[in-house]
Amino acid sequence: MIEIRFHGRGGQGAVTSAELMAQTAIQRGKYAQAFPSFGPERRGAPVTAFLRISDKPIRVREKVYKPDVVVVLDPTVMNVTKVDAGLKPDGFLLVNTHRDGADLRKQYGFTQKIATLDAMSIAMEILNVPITNTVMLGVFAKILGEATPDDVREPFLNRFGATLASKNQAAFEKAYAESKLEAS
Repeated sequence: MIEIRFHGRGGQGAVTSAELMAQTAIQRGKYAQAFPSFGPERRGAPVTAFLRISDKPIRVREKVYKPDVVVVLDPTVMNVTKVDAGLKPDGFLLVNTHRDGADLRKQYGFTQKIATLDAMSIAMEILNVPITNTVMLGVFAKILGEATPDDVREPFLNRFGATLASKNQAAFEKAYAESKLEAS
């Protein structure tokens, strides 16, 4: 089983990210669960969402405390939340930022593998809104091999409708093509 924690702010799509990847995993014949955790429900407040993907039925029903992967949709949450809390030593940290992994290690003390991508630039270029969730899912899919661009087409279409699905698909595909894991 792989356990993932998403960090973002209300309105950025952390919850939607977890749900889309759960739907994609189920469509691929796996088991999955996705659920959010938020404090005061308001746009801009820190939000955490959780995702589990497994080849076997998932019996655990609690927050993800020891994630294999952490996805950071908004780098400003790193100033108010310890996003790497509980992240396994061999885990991955996927961060929406224009900075490189070495800068993040120096500032935040991260020790796990890091993949970075300026998802905001891609979101603004393709979607014309500062919502990075489907862009960061492209990074997630590429780095972890949990989905291909073809795998997300149907979940995107079901969630967004035809017009928005095609834009989100393009954003996902650009991130999928451009993302790479920092050499460790």
